[in-house]
Amino acid sequence: MVAMAKRVKCFQVIFSDPSKTFYCGGDKVSGRIEVEVNEVTRVSAMRVLGLGCAKVEYAKGKQRCRQEAEYLRYEEVLPLDDHPTDSNGSVVLRPGNKYEYMFGFELPQQGQLVSSYKGKFGFIQYYVKAMMERPQQPTLECKKSFEVEEPLDVNTPDLLSPTGGMKEKKVTCMFIPDGQVSLNAKIDRRGFCEGEDICINAKFENTCSRIVVPKAAIIAKHTYQANGRTKVFRQKLSSVRGNHIISGMCDAWQGKTIRVPKIKPSMLGCNIIRVEYALMIYIHIPGSEKLILELPLVIGTTGLGSRSNSVSSQDSSVSSASQSWVSLRMPSEPPSYCDITRDCRLDQPLTPLLDDFDGDDSPIFMNSPTFQFPPLPAYTEAEEEYNGNARMLPVC
Repeated sequence: MVAMAKRVKCFQVIFSDPSKTFYCGGDKVSGRIEVEVNEVTRVSAMRVLGLGCAKVEYAKGKQRCRQEAEYLRYEEVLPLDDHPTDSNGSVVLRPGNKYEYMFGFELPQQGQLVSSYKGKFGFIQYYVKAMMERPQQPTLECKKSFEVEEPLDVNTPDLLSPTGGMKEKKVTCMFIPDGQVSLNAKIDRRGFCEGEDICINAKFENTCSRIVVPKAAIIAKHTYQANGRTKVFRQKLSSVRGNHIISGMCDAWQGKTIRVPKIKPSMLGCNIIRVEYALMIYIHIPGSEKLILELPLVIGTTGLGSRSNSVSSQDSSVSSASQSWVSLRMPSEPPSYCDITRDCRLDQPLTPLLDDFDGDDSPIFMNSPTFQFPPLPAYTEAEEEYNGNARMLPVC
């Protein structure tokens, strides 16, 4: 929006559906250009442009690397026939009136655009720019951006197939062999959507003399290309960790889950910006480099495919069934010790054993679990209706 104190009071672009959060390939982008003036203004032409481009810019030493790629260009001269003109053919805009000029254009079909993006060293932006040309005066411009999200279906046979791998590493201490560490991991598919859980099946073995820790994390890899150079930026999005594995022992993950956070879908179609994801399963070895296994992931757009619909339908059926059972007024029984469970496994460590230099993770700790007897169950006297008759529950 452009607001000027002298001649032009208001000059802005307004979309037909302001609540629409994003557009896809083939959608129509439409709206209007609103103009208000403070004094008589002459306009020779009103143009509207739809633009979309990707841009990369970063410094490589003393050199500045820049690269651009264009994905959308639309231009239209809006008709001004409905307004009075002067002797030169220019349209005369008068104060006190609001002038509106309608526009609309279709985006290229799916596969020809890339999703909007904003990163550390580049961006992909789409916007509508309006240009008001005035005789013997500078051209006024205003623009408004809009989001584009290209659908990415992860319900393809390739992305639904399982993937996995195996890695091992020999550990040395002062050039003396100190055993080895190995991992074997597998996931049931490569394609996921935001909010889904990734189930990890893995086995870890430790034959060295050190205490190691298995971990997993979702990694984003942003690749920028400019002037024939490539810059890669890696980012850890979410992580989980397992139990410590002492020397001569092994551990296994059976369905350990890590949730896909709220992130942008994978972007694989841009020439100069690429966003990829991977599940990194690794073992932290004190005093040595990590043993890392990376499994590639493809993050798709939500609401596509039959898997999301089936999951939501199952959730709704379970919820309705639960509500129907809750609606029944069944007699309650006295509480029992069997109903009280307590997990006495190691939850929060207390005493530091050694430092774990792994980013933001906490140090390694060890302690023996403390067992506490559960409290006595509460016995109350209650009166409930069952089949329309009053019933008194026994009091112990």
